[in-house]
Amino acid sequence: MALAARRPRLAAAAPRSGRVPKPVEYNILLTATLCLLAAGAVMVYSASSARTLLEGQGDGTVYLVKYLAFGAVGLVVLQLLARGGLELLPRVTPALLVVSFVALLVVKIPGIGVEVNGARRWIGAGPLQFQPSELMKLALVLYATGLLATNPSRLQSLKDGAAGPLLVVAGAAVVLVASQPDLGTALVIAFTMGALLLVAGVPLALLGKIALVGAVLVALFIVVEPYRAARVTAFIDPWAHADSSGFQSVQGQIALGSGGLFGVGLGESVQKVFYLPEAHTDFILAVIGEELGVAGVCGLLFLYGLIGYAGLRTAKAARTRYTQLLAAGLTALILCQALLNVFAVLGIAPLTGVPLPFISSGSSSLLVLLATMGLLLNVAARSTSHLASLPVPDSSPGDAQGSRGAQSAHRSGRDGRARGARAGGRRAVEGGGR
Repeated sequence: MALAARRPRLAAAAPRSGRVPKPVEYNILLTATLCLLAAGAVMVYSASSARTLLEGQGDGTVYLVKYLAFGAVGLVVLQLLARGGLELLPRVTPALLVVSFVALLVVKIPGIGVEVNGARRWIGAGPLQFQPSELMKLALVLYATGLLATNPSRLQSLKDGAAGPLLVVAGAAVVLVASQPDLGTALVIAFTMGALLLVAGVPLALLGKIALVGAVLVALFIVVEPYRAARVTAFIDPWAHADSSGFQSVQGQIALGSGGLFGVGLGESVQKVFYLPEAHTDFILAVIGEELGVAGVCGLLFLYGLIGYAGLRTAKAARTRYTQLLAAGLTALILCQALLNVFAVLGIAPLTGVPLPFISSGSSSLLVLLATMGLLLNVAARSTSHLASLPVPDSSPGDAQGSRGAQSAHRSGRDGRARGARAGGRRAVEGGGR
């Protein structure tokens, strides 16, 4: 009787339409992403409008229109990836990885790759340009997830485990990306792969060896290029190089310091107009700090914290090892890029030129990150409890009365049978005594 009384309450948790409700992690991820996109549109316009007007680039909405256009395309991609097709992902991953490597090689060819500020990172023409290194980040996460999920018991050494092939492929990608040059994206790839190996169960001793080798290679890579060495020197003491290599870092710190607790007001930044380079891309956090203050920066970090919390909860609740590693890798990709940008703007890390996820103006980064979030939402939607999918009984008054009548008849029949059985038992006992 207790079970029969409990069953309608469990079924009532499902909506009347019969659709399975999304788990709380799904709603948190989607809400945080939409809030970041809304904040990004506002801040891209605020950070770019005044300077574009002074430079004669239209009415000041150039970067806002570009952000909204690619953001709309990215949201369509997010919805498509969030709704299904996760089973096809392992089949598509090899082709995506090959395309990423080919694009990284093609971008180095003069006449095909677009060179901006001495770096050849883009393919395309005019406003329709794509950065292959952004696609490589996602492709590597998918490749690493499939490799580590299929070899869960062979991760103890480079000789026996899946970590060996992964390190070769990821190392080749990092070298190609860093040679563009784009050390910031290369570091994002390296940190994401490290986080994924840690989640997959690679021993800490092996991870320490890999990190040591990587640190040595990064140090050599910095030494061979004078401008990279100058960035490291400026990071140690930016104010001593305020008129040269430390100029951007110093101006960013001035912007953050000018904002105070609640900022000087939206659109009122002075640094973004006359002093701060790349205000709408790499250093948009400095504009947020100046105009919205510490409160605005903390609100932004809170949204990234929600993504990290819900992403890791999604990885924990996933039903297969593949989806667990996929959710962890996608979450690590978003957070590693966000933290690297925040640390660089705050002066905790050297400048790397990494855009702030979902906020900075950057078409390739925005599209890939929204695709990343779509896959993460897909995994989150699949972790819904089975109890929510129970059919909902019709709650009309007639049916409710009929249900109560059926339950009463069931109880009456059951009680009658029980009384009959007890009476029959007594008669059998009495007959046996006689």
